[in-house]
Amino acid sequence: MTIHQILKQFWGYESFRPLQEDIIRSVLGRHDTLVLLPTGGGKSLCFQLPALAIDGVCLVITPLIALMKDQVEQLRRRGIPAVAIFSGMHWREIDRALDNCIYGNVKFLYVSPERLQTELLIERVKQMKISVLAVDEAHCISAWGYDFRPPYLQIATFRELLKGVPVVALTASATPEVQRDIVEKLEMRQPQVFRQTFARKNLSYSAFYEENKEARLLKVLQGVPGSAIVYVRSRRQTQEVAEWLHHQSIRADYYHAGLTAKQRSDKQDAWIHNRIRVIVATNAFGMGIDKPDVRTVVHLDVPDSLEAYYQEAGRAGRDEKKAYAVLLYNHKDLDDIEQRVIQQYQPVETLKRVYQALANHANIAVGGGEFADFDFDLTAFCQAFQLPVTDTHYALKQLQLEGFIELSEAYFSPSKVLIGVDNRALYEFQVMNPHYDSFLKLLLRMYGGELFTNFVSIAESSIAKTARIPENEVFSLLEQLSQRSILVYEKQKDKPQLTFLTPRFDARNLPINVMELEQRKQRDLAKVRAMVDYVQNPVQCRTRLLQAYFGEEPGDACGICDHCLSQHSPDLGQIRQRIIEYLDATDGKGLAPRQLADQLNLNTERLGDVIRQMLADEQLRIDAAGNLHAGSTMNQR
Repeated sequence: MTIHQILKQFWGYESFRPLQEDIIRSVLGRHDTLVLLPTGGGKSLCFQLPALAIDGVCLVITPLIALMKDQVEQLRRRGIPAVAIFSGMHWREIDRALDNCIYGNVKFLYVSPERLQTELLIERVKQMKISVLAVDEAHCISAWGYDFRPPYLQIATFRELLKGVPVVALTASATPEVQRDIVEKLEMRQPQVFRQTFARKNLSYSAFYEENKEARLLKVLQGVPGSAIVYVRSRRQTQEVAEWLHHQSIRADYYHAGLTAKQRSDKQDAWIHNRIRVIVATNAFGMGIDKPDVRTVVHLDVPDSLEAYYQEAGRAGRDEKKAYAVLLYNHKDLDDIEQRVIQQYQPVETLKRVYQALANHANIAVGGGEFADFDFDLTAFCQAFQLPVTDTHYALKQLQLEGFIELSEAYFSPSKVLIGVDNRALYEFQVMNPHYDSFLKLLLRMYGGELFTNFVSIAESSIAKTARIPENEVFSLLEQLSQRSILVYEKQKDKPQLTFLTPRFDARNLPINVMELEQRKQRDLAKVRAMVDYVQNPVQCRTRLLQAYFGEEPGDACGICDHCLSQHSPDLGQIRQRIIEYLDATDGKGLAPRQLADQLNLNTERLGDVIRQMLADEQLRIDAAGNLHAGSTMNQR
């Protein structure tokens, strides 16, 4: 099939987005390829489609379990065989997935960078026919990036196993230093580089000083109809803001990494299908979520870097229709943001103390425990070892960044079952143990023959309901069969998982690069200061500020950000005055926006921008019928 036929068959599109076809042809030509496309620019398709056109398995390296699972699920929904390997999986499940890559029809294998140096993966990859090596979120390889992950540095060594296999490195936000670092660290050979402008012609950026952020948020949501994301820093805030919006008659819900898998899935689904208008979330929300019609992204807290802000704000307007990215800040935000970075870098002695406590907690001896994982409760851990919670939290993050551990906050996985014997052995067991016979037959009836070949997700509650027995009895039967090696039963994990990524070190000799830590701290502080400069810049077009930061020659002023609207529109004051005059002349009846556009002979988009500014400045109010009036905003819902 041609690439256009593949695009139509699996994605349903008639044509490619800008640069996609050029990138795909570069990969098909077996060139190393660096892809810099903004959030929502269609990066995944740039390696997924050519991999379908080439014989073999595409190996995808990505840092986030949630993103990994989301992409695998999307591929499967399109009828494309894909698997992922991540911490917390049973070794039998990993073994089966790798076998299917060698002997089955799997086209995509997703792994975290931490897996690349494991003997199991290396030996199995030697037996696979790898067609493409895709490195997603490639900025993680650079110490200059905002999300540096040391295990990414292993990729170049791993490439030695893949002679002649092209590498595709993809990221949405990379400064010139990061771009150079990606090419160097991945040892890319004469790479083809494709970059799309960082300017988003349909996205209006604004940053407003605001002490009463909730009230301003409400005005923004009232002024811009449609789907929205509100980003906050803490889990507690997500719930508080969502509940407050609900009381203002706005359909809102909250999302953070501490929810169960089902809760997160249900909330995400409700928002995607517009049963919920606004999702209030931490930055755990958004990665890999494909919702093109988000009209507004509001930040109630200042992000730690322009890279992070650009990615999160860029989730608005992926359908290329007008959208808004609004950042609200106050003096405390700007005072706190630098201190927060300083606190994130705990003293080396604290890192060693926390590492030693982890080893004691998991009962792991020096030299052992590589890829050992266990349930982890931060509060209980800190109480047991008399550690301060906040400092310990940041120490764990730093140990993770150094590549010693992996902490999956509230990682949840459904229960899974694999029949561990063949058909004949199972039949003999049923004959010899008739009290298990009906239960095993029920499992096969509910979940089919795939139980013999793959781990299958199960729901103990559904089994209990079908079998008409208590759920505790189902748990007991599954555990008994697992103990007898008839089943491999992986019970759902309800707590965060912590994994040792290396053999355990003696904490006194923990190999921490102190100089590199200090350099990283200074780079993070520089990023924070660039973010503060963006927020407080008094005049310059915000799109041009972003372009300059990411090393792109700034183009023309966007004409739609807060600065452009207020300072680069010489007739703005006249338009505002004429709007007030027309509304005053209605004797309190008000006018609909379209009526105003006709009266003023302005296009609705231009007028809409001015009206939103006037609503935000409380020069206009809007009534329940949607008519505009001169004067301060009423509490209309």
